[in-house]
Amino acid sequence: MQQLVFNESGRLDDVPFTTSEVIAKYAEVEHRAVRQLIRKHENDLEEFGKTTFEMSKITEGRGRKSKIYHLNEQQATLLITYLDNTEPVRQFKKALVKQFFEMQQELYARRLERGSGKAVHKEMTDAIKEKEFSPHYYKHFTDLAYKTAVGFTAKQLREARGVNNKSSPLDYLTAEELAAVNKREMDISVLIMLDLDYPTIKATLNNQGVIYQTTLKIPIGKAVVSGETNNR
Repeated sequence: MQQLVFNESGRLDDVPFTTSEVIAKYAEVEHRAVRQLIRKHENDLEEFGKTTFEMSKITEGRGRKSKIYHLNEQQATLLITYLDNTEPVRQFKKALVKQFFEMQQELYARRLERGSGKAVHKEMTDAIKEKEFSPHYYKHFTDLAYKTAVGFTAKQLREARGVNNKSSPLDYLTAEELAAVNKREMDISVLIMLDLDYPTIKATLNNQGVIYQTTLKIPIGKAVVSGETNNR
């Protein structure tokens, strides 16, 4: 079964969701019927969060766009109980539960790595300060950590994954990517405290190769939103 659960922006603090379109497709129910169920039971669904939707670019009926609702785990689970308990619905329910669990596990792992990474990064910046490197080396060492950890600089990842200037690219990395960056920043801290200069540290890490070569593409699980997302 294809992807059923999404993370809209890719941030580690986003709430995973599925859509009314996904439910209709895999439960083998008309999308119109699923939307009607959502509207009928909207008060119940909103006990577990605000219902939101996007407008599809693909038109239905007489050239009209349709709403594609976003439903979090609790909302989706409740909605499925309102469907007939057919074989497609049962199979879809199991697959959906599995994918929500996997997404939550991944987000939990990312948050753990992100939390530990804050202390690791501070240790690196403290080492830079203690050894009296000039201020521009903070950026040089950070870029070196990213480049030798995941194969790209922070700027490249920021641009490719749509990270705004108010957010850290670290909030958009996978658990494996975060672990690699943390490892490289720890390595840099140790090498700085051994009184090695920047060119030597750079050569040492480059010789070790990239820890986890990633890609610039949108991480799996991030949804490409096809229209404006609204409340109600």
